[in-house]
Amino acid sequence: MTAVVLPRKLSVRSDRRRTLLTPEGIALPIVLASRGTRLGALLIDLLIMFVSLLVTTLILAYGGIRLWGDTKGGEPGAVQFLIIAWLVVVWLTRYAYFLVFELGPRGATPGKRITGIRIAARNGGRLTAEMVLARNLLRDIELFLPLQLLISARGIEGTDYAGLTAGLWFLIFALFPFFNRDRLRAGDLIAGTWVVEAPKRKLEAALSTSGPALRGTSSTTGVSYRFTDAELAIYGEYELQTLERVLREGRPEAMAAVHEAICRKLGWNPGAGDERAFLEAYYTQLRARLESGMRMGRRKADKNTPGTG
Repeated sequence: MTAVVLPRKLSVRSDRRRTLLTPEGIALPIVLASRGTRLGALLIDLLIMFVSLLVTTLILAYGGIRLWGDTKGGEPGAVQFLIIAWLVVVWLTRYAYFLVFELGPRGATPGKRITGIRIAARNGGRLTAEMVLARNLLRDIELFLPLQLLISARGIEGTDYAGLTAGLWFLIFALFPFFNRDRLRAGDLIAGTWVVEAPKRKLEAALSTSGPALRGTSSTTGVSYRFTDAELAIYGEYELQTLERVLREGRPEAMAAVHEAICRKLGWNPGAGDERAFLEAYYTQLRARLESGMRMGRRKADKNTPGTG
């Protein structure tokens, strides 16, 4: 089922609110990240990349100087190896930094995590490797290439047109988020992603993996919810994140829809009146199972991933 963006009501707080309908038919409210927050996250990430590259450069340079002095210049091949290693580090810093972090379970780089935002799929589904790869390849065209051209043009006489072209190139892509209502950069538009605010509130103590929800006893009805390993194996990390968002928002209609969907999947007869206790128990027990699996080197991305046994 293709997810769609539902019509939204006018909000006195912000025009950044959206509502997603997930492939499971669950309506989830989200808030788009502001342009200023996205810029701040990018600057933090670029600073981290610069410092990491600077430290690596100093270490390799020190190693090269020591090696050159110890061999009295007799091992140029070893020094060339250090130069190649430096070029590899530069390449990885430029391309792998965003890919590795955004492909992680949080869908966010350190800069995004610090500023409280993350990447999300606009279709309401799971963030895929293809989406992350596409948006980051476009970042090269949007940011790094025009900056390189602009810097190189300043050091060569008679390159006014090249510098002007690079400046316009950079400016067009930098202003792109200001000309669409969803604040998308070109990479987001191509990849089918957007950047949203990550929930800042922590879940209640009942969702602790050692709390009453894990034990499965409802404080409202006294009913004990305990799920078998086979019942928990149906879902993976993506469904866990969706369930966490539903519990954070606390919207009764969304919890009722998720409760019914899980019950049908498990073969249970969905009742009514104790949806939150059921979902809290399922959430914490599923999370404990997934965390245990990751400690053992097993990972289940979503319900379509084969069970880990």
